Amino acid sequence: MPDRVEALDVLRGVAILGTLASNVWLFTAPGGPAALLHGGIDTTGAVQTVLVTLSNGKFLALLTLLFGIGLEIQYRSAVRRGVPWPGRYPVRAAILFVEGLLHYLLVFEFDVLMGYAITSLLVAHLVGRSDRVVRAWIGGVGSAFVVAVLGVTALLATAPPTAAGPGPVGSTASWTAQVAERVTGFALYRAELLLIVPSATVLFLVGSRLLRAGVFDAGGARLRRRLAAYGLGLGVPLNVATALAGPDWVLVDRYLVPPLVALGLLGAVTELVARTRGGVGRRRLAAVGRTALSCYVLQNVLAAALCSDWGLGLAGRFADARPWWVVGLWAAISLVLLLAAPAWLRRFPRGPLELLAHRLRRAAVRV
Repeated sequence: MPDRVEALDVLRGVAILGTLASNVWLFTAPGGPAALLHGGIDTTGAVQTVLVTLSNGKFLALLTLLFGIGLEIQYRSAVRRGVPWPGRYPVRAAILFVEGLLHYLLVFEFDVLMGYAITSLLVAHLVGRSDRVVRAWIGGVGSAFVVAVLGVTALLATAPPTAAGPGPVGSTASWTAQVAERVTGFALYRAELLLIVPSATVLFLVGSRLLRAGVFDAGGARLRRRLAAYGLGLGVPLNVATALAGPDWVLVDRYLVPPLVALGLLGAVTELVARTRGGVGRRRLAAVGRTALSCYVLQNVLAAALCSDWGLGLAGRFADARPWWVVGLWAAISLVLLLAAPAWLRRFPRGPLELLAHRLRRAAVRV
């Protein structure tokens, strides 16, 4: 496999912009992302329901698969160079964790980088094991996770209605107050890691094995078509069903069904890239993929600054223009990323945060 796989960069770009399509609903809610934990996110209306359903969980699952593929590529590189594995990989994971922690504290309550860092420490010790061991981990962790999510869903569906308990009162009037709320509410906001880590463990390993199966190779067309057919053919109808089933199915709708759709997207987008010639749009999307970490953080910084009352306060100004102004905001921020990423890469080999992480890793090796 070549050092740089265009389809992989394009997929990362799709995942980054798709993740923004999901998170933008949180930033544009009155009270900001924190409002999600006390029922403050408005999901009413047919159009908004469709738009949220299209983005919820799928692109995060795709990004998680791609992270697993990236981990497999790093493992292969270490083997080729005769470097012990995981060797100094924990340093990389520690840097990612700190980046995620800062992103959580300063920008966004629902950061995923911390979860990825924790998961990568486990998967780094599994990625080189036999297929039998990896399949056992995928089956064991995956089965336990499915049972746990379905169990919680059953409790939600059968529990009598209760009044909403106390939760964080979302406010975007002060950035420093938001940071303080993230500090004091750390356990509450980071409780999602209990769901992210087991699901990411499975998806990291699946991504690793898909790369070994040749999903990006010239001879991988059959695998890609099967992923697209089964992933989208099964995942999309199931996603529609869970979206219509109501709020009690929120965990199934976000964590169990989206990986199926993500596998379908991986197969479909990769096959499309293999069958078509590149253009300006595809090159820009690939540039976003090459600077994925920087673009992920930048899109959240822009959304927070544009929507919060301490910034431009657009969430309050356009509260009556939902859902269409939210779509417009997503398009505008996406356009910024599509323009900024290739411009940056014309001068530098990596994104700004990728460069920083690279230099920190080199410094750690010299110590």
